[in-house]
Amino acid sequence: MARDIFNLSTPDAITSEARFFLEPGHPRQRQYEALRAYFVEGLPSPEAARRFSYTAGSFRVLCHKFRQGALGEFFRDLPRGPQVQAKKDPARPRILALRKQNLSIYDIQEALGLQGHRLSLTAIHEVLRAEGFARLPRRRDEERPQRPRPARAAVADVRQFHLAPRRFATALGGLFLFVPWLVPLELEGLVTTAGLPGTRRIPAAQAVRASL
Repeated sequence: MARDIFNLSTPDAITSEARFFLEPGHPRQRQYEALRAYFVEGLPSPEAARRFSYTAGSFRVLCHKFRQGALGEFFRDLPRGPQVQAKKDPARPRILALRKQNLSIYDIQEALGLQGHRLSLTAIHEVLRAEGFARLPRRRDEERPQRPRPARAAVADVRQFHLAPRRFATALGGLFLFVPWLVPLELEGLVTTAGLPGTRRIPAAQAVRASL
């Protein structure tokens, strides 16, 4: 019965399932099917070579390598991923406990870091999603955990500049020594001619002076 498969004379007589074995697309499978047809099904060597698009000589070489064990393994076990995630699993109970305190993934990451668990935001999100936790709604600043926040730096605004007598401390006082040389430059006219950009707070001329 098995040998009759090779006697199918017309392409229409070959089903799509049979075509997978009789007309293999992968070179490694083609070797396997050709060798199986010759050694197991008893197909003559010239016929097996023709069936699987080998020359007679190349098929003899293939058979010789197979007998010598030089073709290696035809089938390999698929590698399996880790069943236990070494980093996430030990921290899972702590992640869930922190989320029940209404902490965001950023807060959880910081708390875990203080306890020696270095996890990415993605890893924490995956744990929470697997446990059915939804994303937290956006919170107001007063609802967030207390932590040091960056101090807001002063904003430069030329409109606040005035020449009234006053005192102030600066580490860049030496720049004022160049004022007598800057005045004759007529920097405003040069900047206007060049079409340099500026804003109400920092006009173009002031921006150029700041870069000197």
